[in-house]
Amino acid sequence: MNPETLTLYAITDRSWLNGRLLAQDVEQAILGGATIIQIREKNISDDEYIKRANEILIVCKKYNIPLIINDKVSVAKALGCGVHLGASDGDIKTARQILGKNAIIGATAKTIETAKLAEAAGADYIGSGAVFGSETKTDAKSMDLDFFSQICKCVNIPVVAIGGINQNNALKLKNTGLSGICAVSGIFAQNDIKKAAQNLYKIAQEVKRK
Repeated sequence: MNPETLTLYAITDRSWLNGRLLAQDVEQAILGGATIIQIREKNISDDEYIKRANEILIVCKKYNIPLIINDKVSVAKALGCGVHLGASDGDIKTARQILGKNAIIGATAKTIETAKLAEAAGADYIGSGAVFGSETKTDAKSMDLDFFSQICKCVNIPVVAIGGINQNNALKLKNTGLSGICAVSGIFAQNDIKKAAQNLYKIAQEVKRK
């Protein structure tokens, strides 16, 4: 896949909506520079997940931005989207068989071994961290940046950093070899989502430079 697609990877979280529609916030993130969107929903039925994701898919298609479904291959299949699989969310090879060769399939990898296994299984990219802890996953432990860099360099597929990334710390990721940065609260918890995305996109371009 084109690494530019992963420059600013925005992951949704409904906890900061404050009465707004998620589709509106996603559109603001895209207008600010988000290059790919992942919808993350927990503890809902597939039917409800499909309904919610379809609202976001309409926005993504408007701007020709890929939509990735977190965890659920069945939902991704129903909508013709890609999927991101955590360590316990399913098998990459099976997901590829279900979604087809052109679907974007991402995998979480927190070790060199799991990164190499994900690449061998056919993942298109890896998400690794939590590089600065996490506001959304309070049990996530911070990853040493030298170790993160080793993960980036041990595979030939793109690696994106995730975990507590915001405008104040993202520049610390320079020279790690990443292909992009993921942000949740760094975008969707901000008062001006578009502006936050603009700032993070500029930083992401900077940290990607060799």
